[in-house]
Amino acid sequence: MAALNAAPVRQSGPLEVLVEERWHQVWVRLNPEALTLSCEGDPGTGSYLDNNNTNSNNVPPGARCAATERVPEAIANRKRCVRVSKQEVGGLGISIKGGKENRMPILISKIFTGLAADQTQALFVGDAILSVNGRNLRDSTHDEAVQVLKRAGRQVTLEVKYMREASPCVKKGSPVAEIGWETPPPESPRLGGTPTSEPPSPSTQPSVPLQGDGRSFPLKMCYATRAMTTPDPENRQLELHSPDAKHTVVLRCPDQPSALTWFSAMHSVTSALAQRGQAEVIQNTARTGVAGSKEIRHLGWLAGKTETEKQSWRPVLVVVTEKDLLLYDSLPRGKEAWQSPAHIYPLLATRLVHSGPDRGSPHSGTELFFATRTGTRLGIETHLFRAETTKDLSLWTRQIVNGCHTSAEMIKEVTTSCLYLGQECRLVIHYEQGFSVLADPKHEDAEAEEDGGAVTPTKPTVLLSYPYEKLKMSSDDGIRMLFLDFGGKEGEIQLDLHSCPKPIVFILHTFLSAKIARLGLVA
Repeated sequence: MAALNAAPVRQSGPLEVLVEERWHQVWVRLNPEALTLSCEGDPGTGSYLDNNNTNSNNVPPGARCAATERVPEAIANRKRCVRVSKQEVGGLGISIKGGKENRMPILISKIFTGLAADQTQALFVGDAILSVNGRNLRDSTHDEAVQVLKRAGRQVTLEVKYMREASPCVKKGSPVAEIGWETPPPESPRLGGTPTSEPPSPSTQPSVPLQGDGRSFPLKMCYATRAMTTPDPENRQLELHSPDAKHTVVLRCPDQPSALTWFSAMHSVTSALAQRGQAEVIQNTARTGVAGSKEIRHLGWLAGKTETEKQSWRPVLVVVTEKDLLLYDSLPRGKEAWQSPAHIYPLLATRLVHSGPDRGSPHSGTELFFATRTGTRLGIETHLFRAETTKDLSLWTRQIVNGCHTSAEMIKEVTTSCLYLGQECRLVIHYEQGFSVLADPKHEDAEAEEDGGAVTPTKPTVLLSYPYEKLKMSSDDGIRMLFLDFGGKEGEIQLDLHSCPKPIVFILHTFLSAKIARLGLVA
């Protein structure tokens, strides 16, 4: 924890955090490892009242709070007047919370040990401040009460009343402490642990570090984004998603320029940490590989959804390997989890179909969007993805396109069974040599056996063979038929692939695209 505190601060300032559908003021600090939220100056949890600075950073370490306060029964629900002499350092020495906007009276939430209010021995945590030097605070907002107390002079007369029914409001902890987050805290994406190792019990698992009224969220493998889980019509919110994709911190900035500044800083930190995380994952999976692939080329978070999904975007951890596109619903926390992605899409049968601003988004032209389509035995699967910056968009589209081309050069040949002119055959598509339709050797051997002849291994008969440059047209019926026209004497070639032709169609496109790219042209 000391290391986090010692890290240089990249960005700091007052923002709002969304907790249980209410906004609370917090002080936010961003350093290269973590995001820290504290409730200094938060109307929901109290403002420290100093002579010169309402939200002083020189708050004394010792304070009386509701959990330890002993209030005499004789004063309950009775008005009292207490005179307090402000001090040069520390002022009144109290924190207040509540106000009309919070549907609460102005309550003393803390009394700092040794300062003016504590020295009176007549004020208690949970006292409602009804008036200050005769100025009525019963219907005041939190900020109005702060200003009245600041301007009250050296000698202050407080009319107070201890209200037991309001004590739960004072005893309630900082709203920051109510933010759910991943346990154990997000560390490096370690692959340690054996399949038989038992997870630690909840009582022994470390929680996100707490610092007084503050909380620190380690940023390694977290996802910084905007407008994913909550509406943001004013375009001034930020979202931080935990590595397990189950928890979110939503922050609101004062205006759009400050939101852009904060997001840029947070995105820079999470991107740098993601590169470290990727290096560790690559090192830890060097021997075992990932989900049938040998190596990871790129990984990171994107906002994603399928074309048929109506719900909003959700975090998706996307991994590009030498041959596959892997999608995870959360950051895998063990070796077995890395071997079991939610989706595996062969890059050879995948194509990038759109890249640029999301024309259908509420903020048209501001969301950076791309889509992938994969040919499968069940048809075409389309996934929509949203990147956070133009640099991210360029990186991801380049990784996917290059991955498709590299996969084509590595695999080189794909073979599938088919029916051509009523004969069982094999369609062979070769990266260099083009198309071939071969008579199925098993079918030819079976015919020879029926004729009573000796069965000897024979080279399959080539029924058709064409290079790529001869291809005039290709199409399919989306069910099982593939149509190819090479301009030959046989006319249009009809191949029954026995199942959905989309995988072959997409593989054909990838081979052609890779060959064009190899020639230095744009595919």
